[in-house]
Amino acid sequence: MVCRKILKGLIVLSITASACVAIAGYLLYQRLSTELPDIKALHNVQYQIPLSIYSKDNFLIAQFGEKKRTPISLNKVPQRVINAFLAAEDERFFEHPGIDYKGLLRAAIQLALTGKKSQGGSTITMQVTRNFLLSREKTYIRKLKEIILALKIENEYPKSKILELYLNQIYMGHRAYGIAAAAQTYYGKTLNELTLAEYAMIAGLPKAPSAYNPITNEARALQRRNYVLRRLLELNHITQQEFDNAAKQPSTAKLQYISPDISAPYLAEMVRQKLFDKYGEKVYTSGFKVYTTIDASLQASADQALRNTLHAYDERHGYHSLPHANISTSSFRDALIIGDTLPACIISTTNSTATAKLQNNAIIEIPWENIKWAQNSRKPINAGTSPIKRFLEPGDIIRVRRLPNDSWALTQIPTAEGAFVSINPANGAILALSGGFDFFRNKYNRATQAKRQPGSGFKPIIYTTALEEGYTPASFINDAPIIVDDSSQDNDQWRPENYNRKFFGLTSLRTALTQSRNIISIRLLKTIGIEKAISTALRFGFTQEQLPRTLSLALGSGYASPLQMARAYAAFANGGFLIKPYFIERIESHEGKVIYQAKPKIACSSCDSNQELDKAYAPRIISPRINFLMNSLLRDVVQRGTATRAKVLNRQDLAGKTGTTNDHRDAWFNGYTPSIVATAWVGFDNYSPLGNRETGGTTALPMWIEFMQTALKNTPEAPFDAPEGIVKAFINPQTGLLVSEASQNGVWEFFQAEQAPSKSSSLFDNFPAEYGESNEKPIEILF
Repeated sequence: MVCRKILKGLIVLSITASACVAIAGYLLYQRLSTELPDIKALHNVQYQIPLSIYSKDNFLIAQFGEKKRTPISLNKVPQRVINAFLAAEDERFFEHPGIDYKGLLRAAIQLALTGKKSQGGSTITMQVTRNFLLSREKTYIRKLKEIILALKIENEYPKSKILELYLNQIYMGHRAYGIAAAAQTYYGKTLNELTLAEYAMIAGLPKAPSAYNPITNEARALQRRNYVLRRLLELNHITQQEFDNAAKQPSTAKLQYISPDISAPYLAEMVRQKLFDKYGEKVYTSGFKVYTTIDASLQASADQALRNTLHAYDERHGYHSLPHANISTSSFRDALIIGDTLPACIISTTNSTATAKLQNNAIIEIPWENIKWAQNSRKPINAGTSPIKRFLEPGDIIRVRRLPNDSWALTQIPTAEGAFVSINPANGAILALSGGFDFFRNKYNRATQAKRQPGSGFKPIIYTTALEEGYTPASFINDAPIIVDDSSQDNDQWRPENYNRKFFGLTSLRTALTQSRNIISIRLLKTIGIEKAISTALRFGFTQEQLPRTLSLALGSGYASPLQMARAYAAFANGGFLIKPYFIERIESHEGKVIYQAKPKIACSSCDSNQELDKAYAPRIISPRINFLMNSLLRDVVQRGTATRAKVLNRQDLAGKTGTTNDHRDAWFNGYTPSIVATAWVGFDNYSPLGNRETGGTTALPMWIEFMQTALKNTPEAPFDAPEGIVKAFINPQTGLLVSEASQNGVWEFFQAEQAPSKSSSLFDNFPAEYGESNEKPIEILF
């Protein structure tokens, strides 16, 4: 009887306790449910994917973002890779309801017996809840939330969706998230290219990406890999022979860095900054794909042309980077590759060759032909030594670069800097941009940020104003001394001069611009008025702050960036329209949806006046007739003026203007054809002089020529057709008046119809050999 009462009491107590536990569990579940995140958020998961920047022809330029991730749909993941992850992490994934009761029970028993938490019992679904919906804290409450959410997720989503989320989100070490990024990070392969040993290695990472990492802990990583292989064998996913072969393989993992297909770091930084200003920090995680206007081939050509030009300048001014003798091995190994210059250590020398070792232990030969430019080295020399031994000896640490013919040359890091930018004059698309010798050494973007005096490159603005004010290419200005009141000068007077300090008397505008005569530009500006010239410059895209209200404006004493100069010259190239430079063509989301598309205003030289007012077109800033005359003048700069070196391109449609500033501090060439515009600049960041004879035609023009050799390849010459209202007249080049076509020394000149000469010259003989030429050597005139 007593036993029966005790048993009955125990049953009641058990039922009561169970009810209390159930009620407590229910109440806890209800409380936790109110704190749980909405699992429907998994329908629209936003993976953290880096910003990728491409050229217009789909070459990768750069990536920005901490996390490496390449999301992939489950149907593109090889089944063998899926098998490996399931074997390693959750073999019953397709059978359980989101939680593994056996695993949880084992973990509970482990906790009761040892007081230590076990890592077991966490299914792939639970890992999805942890990675997407919960924090990483390790508490019992979070574990309960994880279980509840896992059950809910299994009811809401198919297994395939859950597995896809997991495989794309899991951290795999070394900033790699997801299996596709892991394959690239450790092996430089796609998932389809992985071997059994390699994908087993990757499948072993999620449990402990640091502890089992093949880069940082190869021994433990191999143990984990072999465990995954055994699980695959036990589950009959691989054969015994496959297991044996894979388990014998050494680790082949090596960190793979995503190298850009083309180098355009200055442009990439422009894109990054622009997008960061618009989107903030999320730009690094949203997976934007930015397609720029950059042409990969032209960009490579621009970079190489800039570096070759700076090396040529440096070599003209001597070897300033004397070799470092007996430098430590570690210092040599740590020396940076800067631009196209590589550190090298001299091993031996002969009378004709120096042998050197690169940092990768490659042995190279440097012929005397590529060393002799350094003959002005101030390194002490021994009498009677061979030419090479005057400069180099074993143990010296030097810099070398590889020339286009694959030979090696002694070199140094250039002291001067440069910039280059090329744009499409029809719409302003930036085709190539280089802001300096090496972005990673100095991130200052001289192509867009530099404020340099444009020098004689500004003169076409003055000449455009003059033509609009009634002057013609045959108008004469007296090239004679002029004194200008200027309080900034020591004696309150400025006495400008031409480059060679000579004066040539009456000179036509054509000859004056072709030969870049300073005095003519100043007299022109004085006559037409500074305000009118500034008004013209504003139409060309310059700002008031860039334009001094003094006569020195005629010689380019304001300031501009190379990109601004290219924009101004684009107006001459495109028929007289002001385009706006741009460098982002479109932006796509990670899913491929276009979220931005550039809509540049187009220069439409074939449009009538009513069409030009359409908002889709760039505004006209020069009339067709004035534009034609300026093109004629600027083409003469190449054919017989300060840019005759460009004739090596063997084209008649080249035009442009050299520019050199006071004390040779800046060297420019702004040039174009109707299809492409480019500006080259060379100078020192600290405004030091470049040196005597370092003019725009000598120092900057070669950069432009080298680039155009690529840019104009397979591009036919553009015709030079006169618009309505332009006429030709055969004139006396000394007077600008008409002369008989029978005259041997008369020349053809273009005029606006209403300005064509109507009077005839009384001179018929003894003219200069050809209009627009003189006996002086074409040289760049300075400001």
